[in-house]
Amino acid sequence: MDETTFAVLGTGGIGRRALEVSQHKDGVTPVAACDRNGVAVDFDGLDVDELLAATEGNIDSGPNDDDVAADGGAATGDGSTTTDDGETTVDSSGVKQHGEQRGVVASAQARPSDDPIQDVIDAGDGIDAVLLALPNYEHDFIPRTADRFVEGGYSGVLIDVLKRSRVIDMLEDRSDDLEAAGITFICGAGATPGFLTGAAALAAQSFVEVESVDIWWGVGLKSGYEDNRGTVREDIAHLPEYDLETARELSDEEIEEIVDDHDGVIEFEDMEHADDVLLERAGICDAADVTVGGILDVRSDEKPTTTTVSVTGTTFDGERATNTFELGDETSMEANVNGPALGYLKAGVRRNRAGEYGVFGPAELMPGF
Repeated sequence: MDETTFAVLGTGGIGRRALEVSQHKDGVTPVAACDRNGVAVDFDGLDVDELLAATEGNIDSGPNDDDVAADGGAATGDGSTTTDDGETTVDSSGVKQHGEQRGVVASAQARPSDDPIQDVIDAGDGIDAVLLALPNYEHDFIPRTADRFVEGGYSGVLIDVLKRSRVIDMLEDRSDDLEAAGITFICGAGATPGFLTGAAALAAQSFVEVESVDIWWGVGLKSGYEDNRGTVREDIAHLPEYDLETARELSDEEIEEIVDDHDGVIEFEDMEHADDVLLERAGICDAADVTVGGILDVRSDEKPTTTTVSVTGTTFDGERATNTFELGDETSMEANVNGPALGYLKAGVRRNRAGEYGVFGPAELMPGF
């Protein structure tokens, strides 16, 4: 396969790890990265080590679009505020920054931008694929971003690691426009949904009828809430008392109280994960037959439970059985999300170069290695 160039929209945890993992993947070269206020583009390949070092602890991404900060400070566009002495604070969006050069702009390779997404679109002729590493935004953010790439004349691959079922329908509504633009969009291509969804599709091949798909995950965050604010906040949105909107309004102190109330270990049941609709669109089973849950341990580097996918069904000769796929407890969340994301990115480029456009799910194609 020819070399694949890609861009990363968002340099929070997922975006940063995607850049890092790409250094260990054959045939993929990161050529662009952006956050809300800056962009770096180098068609010869970004200096990933320099970019990551420059932005460590200085991430510039978040869901707040306010033009003026509540306390009168100048809004950074990422949910934090810049005070008169140039210091930058962290607000309820969980964004970490410091100093005048926030996020990507702190890198020698980058420049400030009033519209970094448009800058990536404008550079699209040199970018085979774009990873939308922005799972914590409002539900329609990724679909609206896809609209921008269509309107900007981009023709290539878009890939996300979104987790919400309702977003799939929004992307399906855009399928014709994406196909007409020559865009191959792969949605939900991380871990779950992602390659665990694909594993369920493979496990289902033993059966003529699938009764149920149960996905159960375990994540240990050894660095705690402080370094995983976006991930923890998004997971809390799956608790019965919250949704994505109310979770976004929680302060850091309120989230830490929730973590304390659960002694650092939070269990989730019947999560709204896109695995259900992605398996249904692949013809594996009805969405109602899919359940997703898991355990998040914010205070330990060990997984609180083994991640498994169990598919129960009936074989052609009338036998009922369960096929189970299990992840090694030693594999990290970053490895299980970003490795598959780049694998699906490579698969998407193959499809795109073969003239296959539109919306695809992870149960419909195998990721490249």
